[in-house]
Amino acid sequence: MGKRQSIYTDAFAHSNPIPAACRVGNILMTGIVNGIDPKSASGPGSFEAQCALMFNRVREIMSAAGGSTEQIVKLNIAVTDIEQRAAINAEWVKMFPDPHNRPVRHTVQSPLDRGKLIQCDIIAWMD
Repeated sequence: MGKRQSIYTDAFAHSNPIPAACRVGNILMTGIVNGIDPKSASGPGSFEAQCALMFNRVREIMSAAGGSTEQIVKLNIAVTDIEQRAAINAEWVKMFPDPHNRPVRHTVQSPLDRGKLIQCDIIAWMD
């Protein structure tokens, strides 16, 4: 087992002293990744905009950790409206175009705070 490594990104920072992700050995896990604009501290107006921003943050975090989205094993997604799967699937297919090379995903409906319409966390296996 390797030493714990905290992963930070410029585009995504918590107001609390918490990194965006943590890596120990080959395992990488994130905290909550959302679609809230860090400059204005508010969400874009639409679910689609928050969804796109969240998926972009996933890419940024994986890059900051020295990897790529190819190493994601599972995404857990929480949404305020489970009927919004079409927007999630559109971003999902952009990130993972090969149906034979996709991680698993678990999506649940949940009340979210502060204008969030979607959030996720990641489990990845780093080479």
